[in-house]
Amino acid sequence: MSRTTVTVRPPMAFAAIADRLDRMPITPMHRRLTAVIGVGLLFDTYENNLSGTISKVLQGDFSFGGTTLKLVIASAFLGQFVGAIVLGRLADRIGRRRAFLVNLALYSGFSLLGAFAPNAGWLIATRFLAGVGIGAEQTLSDCYLADVLPASQRGRFTSWAYTLAYCGVPVVGFAALWLVPLTPLGIAGWRWLFVIGSAGSALVWIRRRRLIESPRWLASRGRIAEAERLLERMEGSAADRGRTAPAAAAAPVAPAPTAPAPAAVTPAAPVPAAPAPDAAAGAAAQPRPGLRLIFEPEYRRRTAVLWAVCVLSVVGYYGFGSLAPLILAAKGYGIVQGLGYTALSFLGYPVGSALTLPLVDRVERRVLIAVSACLMTALGMGFALVHSSLWLIACGFGYTLVSNVFSNGSHVYMAEQYPTSIRSTAAGLAYSLSKLSAGVLPFALLPVLTTYGAGPALALVGAAMALLALLVATLAPRSTGTPVDAAPR
Repeated sequence: MSRTTVTVRPPMAFAAIADRLDRMPITPMHRRLTAVIGVGLLFDTYENNLSGTISKVLQGDFSFGGTTLKLVIASAFLGQFVGAIVLGRLADRIGRRRAFLVNLALYSGFSLLGAFAPNAGWLIATRFLAGVGIGAEQTLSDCYLADVLPASQRGRFTSWAYTLAYCGVPVVGFAALWLVPLTPLGIAGWRWLFVIGSAGSALVWIRRRRLIESPRWLASRGRIAEAERLLERMEGSAADRGRTAPAAAAAPVAPAPTAPAPAAVTPAAPVPAAPAPDAAAGAAAQPRPGLRLIFEPEYRRRTAVLWAVCVLSVVGYYGFGSLAPLILAAKGYGIVQGLGYTALSFLGYPVGSALTLPLVDRVERRVLIAVSACLMTALGMGFALVHSSLWLIACGFGYTLVSNVFSNGSHVYMAEQYPTSIRSTAAGLAYSLSKLSAGVLPFALLPVLTTYGAGPALALVGAAMALLALLVATLAPRSTGTPVDAAPR
């Protein structure tokens, strides 16, 4: 009997690979990748809460004024604005794995230099450059996990990664509470906080050298043979545990929208790939859309909503983390006592992230985001208005808990909105707006806190989150459980 050979064009090969990734059962490799990504993200959350947590200590140590304090807090976020754009785009060009190594190397090196800052200018410069490195961490992590995780488990395992990550928030809170009053080896305690960030991220960098490249990204670049080899490794680890993928759907996922769009193909059974074309042939057969795709009619509304969410969410999320120690100081609490209350409040971050695990793949993402944003508004106002120590801790803990239900839903949702070929670039551009918003935030909120008090400052935060909830509830598209390269919904 003669054997029929079917030649698979690269667009169809990409669709077949995407379909296999989406249907694959969870494997030990998925779990290892999630853990490595989560520990790296821990240093992103550590960094984002570091300046606000020790802001009063830095102000006393360097004797700088209010404007310099704002620059110290803002500098890391402004660096992240640059990093999210530049490294996000780089990840679509050189691959997710290589971009991961670049971003953590930058962060680790400049965090260590920041520990030796002799003045505010040095501190601002090194915080900015460390921010460039860590700025792409969320973009790269979200896109990588969206690339490699099966559709039915994407939300839950991304939430696991962020549950690990948000342990970094109480870590920085309790580390500051412990180290700030001390001078280990004759060195100010706050400087050791920068050393911890540098050393820890260097260890993660070593682990990340062993990450696999995203098979979905390789396929989008026409490197079909490499993608196939990685898929076989992943499927082999599932087979070793007696697990197999569910039956294929009637057709694999359509390739990411391009111009012109390739015709849909519906095979009767999964088709083995022919010998892989070289990268140039793959690129020619599957044209990669430019960034302008996000402004095309089918993506325009979601782009506008996502950009608005990125700008507004920072006001609620980082606004509280940056303002909490200053609000406690304004209420008359000393530095050490304020750091203690802040650290206890920050315990809500990993707890809230863990609570997302049973919810994120069962509740529609946009509903989860909108409801949690409304709860953040109420709890933030409670933190501003109460004076009892117990109620302050309760409102702070509740706020951070709910904010991480919001955050996990947002991170999963963001990575599901664009095709593989531009996912990291488009997400990086959106995340860069959140970093820019975070950089501007101290200049907007600190004057309100100083002039009008905690109530009006957190009222602005609440108004931003209420507007965000309205936009998401009315305009955001559905995404739960759908393939990441499906057409817009």
